[in-house]
Order: sequence, then structure tokens, then C-alpha cells
Amino acid sequence: MNQLTDYITKSKESTLEELNEFLAIKSISTKSEFASDVRDCARFIADKCKTIGMQNTVVYETKKHPIVYSEFHVDDSKPTVLIYGHYDVQPPEPLDLWESDPFKATIRGEYIYARGVSDDKGQVYCHIKAIEAYLAVHKTLPVNIKLIIEGEEEIGSPNLAEFLKKHQTMLKSDTAVISDTPMINRDLPALCFSLRGMVYAEITVTGPNKDLHSGQFGGVIQNPIQALASIIAKLKDDEDRVTIPGFYDDVLSLTSQEEIYLNAVPLSKDNYLDDIGVNEFATSDEDAIAKKLWAEPTLDCNGICGGYTQKGAKTIIPSQASAKISMRLVANQDPYKIQEQFKTYIKSITPRGVTVDINIHNLAHPAKLSLETPYIHAACEAYKTVFGVSPQFVGEGGTIPVVADFKQILGIDTVMMGFNCPDDCIHSPNERFLVANFFKGIHTSLEFLSRVGSI
Repeated sequence: MNQLTDYITKSKESTLEELNEFLAIKSISTKSEFASDVRDCARFIADKCKTIGMQNTVVYETKKHPIVYSEFHVDDSKPTVLIYGHYDVQPPEPLDLWESDPFKATIRGEYIYARGVSDDKGQVYCHIKAIEAYLAVHKTLPVNIKLIIEGEEEIGSPNLAEFLKKHQTMLKSDTAVISDTPMINRDLPALCFSLRGMVYAEITVTGPNKDLHSGQFGGVIQNPIQALASIIAKLKDDEDRVTIPGFYDDVLSLTSQEEIYLNAVPLSKDNYLDDIGVNEFATSDEDAIAKKLWAEPTLDCNGICGGYTQKGAKTIIPSQASAKISMRLVANQDPYKIQEQFKTYIKSITPRGVTVDINIHNLAHPAKLSLETPYIHAACEAYKTVFGVSPQFVGEGGTIPVVADFKQILGIDTVMMGFNCPDDCIHSPNERFLVANFFKGIHTSLEFLSRVGSI
């Protein structure tokens, strides 16, 4: 391993330059005006895979953004590791809150700042540089490698499942690895064993066929904004529990071992609240925050619009109002069943005088993974070697749809070993990544691949 470590150390400056070039590409998947940038980013990844010596690299077209596939086959007797990541990023707005250009990576203090540096370009690049080091030093790898790096994760990966189904034989592997989940803190790594699923809906409430004078019509015509507010208010109770009938019916209880893992996570109530600038939780049960974050479902209003919102007064009853709602699901909940329960309940609580339309934008299954695999053990040992401590087992409140897809379509579990921190501002202005942890990520990937190669 000394030769590999020396290679990473000697190439530190060029590695950061390459990462900067990667981060400079505005691969914003949700906005059509950046489609050519997204394509350029796919080509950047493909060219890099070819340059480091991967044996077969293909950019696959989808109905929207490309998927980059690359492989290196050593021997049929060796385990095959499927490494997944995404090269698309969130929009950078609001731009005025950034302290530096989001698409010009800047090192300030211990951190590198740029859109996508933690989510997920920087973490993807950890694995690419680990593979490069092995191929440069040893001309081979300790395992067979398959890479899938997509450009649609930030919009729900709408074309990935179809790609997996179409290429099941090509993608046959023993385990998958994803680095897109955070550590506990900068010094304490984590291995994630559960991910929430998702139902993402938009509710549109329509009243009169045009905006009306609120003095002439107020009191007899239902106001769509107030009707929408009434609907939203009835989706959760005072203890922040979702009120949709049947919503919790299929939620599984934690095993005793999972309870132990979550109870061991060092979440400080005061620090947690201070970091996000609020003075209390939404629920009075403050002793099970990790469980509520990672093992229970929830529902949130993500955006609402309607009526006159510019400066000054305009006294109207608006014709229409809308809201976007996300429901995060946990193991055993079926997003297709939840969406039907949601639709039925919304219609039952819609006030008179308006109509409601419900558009489901995205569905994703939750995932729960086994921790008793040799690949999880290899990840534990890799973390311990590089960070000096064993990782803690945690859940993740967010959604990574591909984890459930890997299980359902390819029949493999995923090792979720991330290197960024919870306060790295992913999806927010001033996204960042500790420079030290970026390089520790490369070394952890090296250790992991080496240990899996001995299985």
C-alpha cells in the first residue's frame, strides 16, 4: 500500500486541478438550458476513465441525460464491485449567498467550495483516483470494477432503472458501492443501512376561472390559497405525525440491533438545533431524534405559490394556487400505495367551491440493507485504517433511488460509504468538502478495494 500512498501524495496538486476542472462544468440536470453542459460533464468522466486505463468505456444515451459506464475486468475468480455515482448537480441559486463563484472551486481554510464538490462530484472522484492509483502502480486492480456515473440523480434518476433492466448481464456484480451519504462528523465515519423512499407530489387548487376582486366576491367565493392552506394544515397533527389514513400501516419496527446502532449515534440536541438556527423540535419526543430522522416516514410542504406576491397591494381572490409536497418513506412502505392514499385523502379534505388536481412527479422505493456481509466488513476495516476509528451504523433521511433498484433489479446490496460531513451545505450556497477528507476518501477506497480483493 506504500506505493499507492506515495502515488496519491505526489499527485495531490494535479488531482485538485482535475477536480477543479470537473467542478467547473455546470452540469445542472434540472434546467434544460444546461443540457450541453451536462453532456460535456459526461464526456469529461468518460475521457478520464479512458485516460487512467479502464478497458471499456461507453457513454449511453437516455431519454434525457447520458449515463457513463466503464469497466476493468481482472479475473472471473475475483469479486466484482459496481461503483455508482452521479455527475449532475443542484442549481446554485441563490447566487448572492455564495462567497465565491459556485463553478470556480475555491479553497478557503480547510475546505474546497463549489457546487457539487460533496454531492457528488468530489466523492465520485475519490473512487476514480483510487482506481487510477492502482492501475498506475500495479497495472491491474485487486477486483473487477464496473462504474456507473449518471447525470439524472438530482431529478430522481428517471431513466436509470430502465438502463439497469436492459443491461442486467453487463452489470452483474457482487456488491455495489455509493459515496453519497455523510459521515457523523469530520473525524467519525458512518456506514448507512437504510434510506428513505419518496413520493413527490404537486397539488393545484383551482377556484374561479379568473382572478376576482376580493371586495366584490369575498365571502361567497372560495379562495384557492386559503383552501390550499387548509389542505396542507390537515396533512400533519400537532406532534408532526402524518394524518393520511393508513400512512403508517406498513412501517416496520426496528430490530434490537438497529435500535442499538441508532441509540449510539452521538446526536447532541443543543448542537443540532444551534446548527440550523431553531430553538426546538417539531415533536415533543426529543429522545428518539435519530429514529425519527432515519427510521420513520414524514411529509413536508416544499413550496407554495399563488396570488399576488409582488410589492404593494392587489386585492384579489386568485384563480389558482399550488403546493409541492414530499413524502419520505421507510422500509416496507410502497410508494405506489402511498400515492393512492395521499390522493384519496386530499380529495376528502378539499373545501367546497374549488377543484384539486394532483400530479405525482417522482416515486422512489425505500431501502434497508444487511450489515452482515463481507463487503460491509471490508468497508469497516478500510475506514478504521484511514480514519483511525470504526464507523458507526446510521440511517439516512434522504433518498437514493438506485439503492433499491440495485437490490430489486440486480439482486445486490450496496455499501454506502461517504466522506463528506453533515454541515457541508449540499443543495445550499457555499457547498464544501474538507480537502483532508477528500484525500482520505481516496485512501479509504484504495483500502476497501484491496480488502474486497481478498474475499
